[in-house]
Amino acid sequence: MTVETKPPDGPGNAIKVAIIEDHHRFRECLEFLLNSTEGYRCVGSFRSMEEALEKIKFDLPDVALVDIGLPGMSGVEGVRVLKERYPALLTVMNTVFDDDERIFEALCAGASGYLLKKTPPTRLLESLKEAIAGGAPMSPEVARRVLSLFREIRPPERADYRLTPHELRLLKLLVEGHSYKTAAAQLSVSVKTISFHLQKIYEKLQVHSKSEAVAKALRNRLV
Repeated sequence: MTVETKPPDGPGNAIKVAIIEDHHRFRECLEFLLNSTEGYRCVGSFRSMEEALEKIKFDLPDVALVDIGLPGMSGVEGVRVLKERYPALLTVMNTVFDDDERIFEALCAGASGYLLKKTPPTRLLESLKEAIAGGAPMSPEVARRVLSLFREIRPPERADYRLTPHELRLLKLLVEGHSYKTAAAQLSVSVKTISFHLQKIYEKLQVHSKSEAVAKALRNRLV
């Protein structure tokens, strides 16, 4: 199955993807999809998180597709370790689980997106591009559960992170799914300025990624 997409600008700039998945046939299908689609390249295919942690450094990907129900270390715990070792590495969960607890834990661990395994191939590829662009791709069912989940969670008393009005506006754009580029356009500033303010937001919220910031903003009803 081949899905034709436009490759990223510039020669040799294919999106490098690692797969961490214990189901042999499904893993092979993902490998085939990536390697037969222009603009994508599978640079690692691992049966367990332990294997990935040992070998992923030899050809570090841009984004990793991570199953949750892995033998040994779970995908969620593995994402935490990957983010600690490689802060720039993006991780997108690719799983059959759509329960509130796993979704919440994965996002708080630093996952940049959450897709169900029934996601169509074209949408999966688009989601990888979306993650690279700074978005937070989610299956529609998962997005609905995230909104419902965070609406039900009451914020702690006197939650005050001393965010400025400008930082709150930027945080609201992140919650709405904007990337650095589109947020910069909305606020009429440069992407570099967005990056600067995001670092301040991360420090105040005590988080390390966009997905963690979005999760905390929703959980504490900051926007």
